[in-house]
Amino acid sequence: MLKFILRRLLELIPVLLISITIVFFMVRLAPGGPFTAEKSFSAEAIARLNEHYGLDKPILAQYGNYLLNLLKGDLGPSFQYPSRSVNDIIKETFPVSLELGALAMLFALFVGLLAGIVASLKPNSIQDHVPMGLAMTGICMPSFVLGPLLILIFGLWLGWFNASGWELPSDRVLPVITLGAAYAAYISRLTRGSMLEVLPSDYIRTARAKGLSEANVIYMHTLKNALLPVVSYLGPATAGILTGSFVVETIFNIPGMGRMFVLAAFNRDYTLILGLVVFFALLVVVFNAVVDILLGLLNPKLRMHS
Repeated sequence: MLKFILRRLLELIPVLLISITIVFFMVRLAPGGPFTAEKSFSAEAIARLNEHYGLDKPILAQYGNYLLNLLKGDLGPSFQYPSRSVNDIIKETFPVSLELGALAMLFALFVGLLAGIVASLKPNSIQDHVPMGLAMTGICMPSFVLGPLLILIFGLWLGWFNASGWELPSDRVLPVITLGAAYAAYISRLTRGSMLEVLPSDYIRTARAKGLSEANVIYMHTLKNALLPVVSYLGPATAGILTGSFVVETIFNIPGMGRMFVLAAFNRDYTLILGLVVFFALLVVVFNAVVDILLGLLNPKLRMHS
């Protein structure tokens, strides 16, 4: 198991290096620069700023310097927020995005698992059609449509929640539902399909023949194997929730990393864009590695063939 974990962790290095290289050259080769939009700056002032931040050097030299600073844990200064470094901005915004993502994932798991289990107990009945129909709605409706719709109904018409912000506990409700709805739908369909495959198994019939309660059979015996596809999905789902927060944080004006990334893209803040990409890539790769390790713990055959 230790060899399995080490192999997965070593795979992080090339993935991160490729992500950093692609984004670095993409933002540098795009037309314009972080100071070209400042009409109040003279050409001489812009030249001095480029020299101060090392933007006047050859692009390969800039890339090498960035990698050296990255090895030291320094993501560089922000061009648009001179008094704050990229490290400081991430420290301030990451807890907000982490809270939003964690709550959205909990919502998706709770709703998705519950709907999938309920639907699988009576397939092709009203108990199956209703949750699966709602799941299809969640899949078909993107967050940039669902978010404004929830704001219109529950924020403006009914006045139950604030239309934007991240101050009160109630401010979490609409963004969490918007971000987690699609993933709850996928989890519910995965759970239903996996449950329908496991329920006819011989060991399930044996458990029922021994007189175990239906709840015991479902939650103690069936779910252990039925959850394997769901656990496999958690890696890309977590990545989707992290990147999906860009849209949700912008819609609900949440001061998280996703909204900061959008602002950095508009402002052409090279170091902030790259720093956030590095951080997001690290999170995604780590989450995928954790999911692989969990799958290895649940299914020893995966460790043998990995």
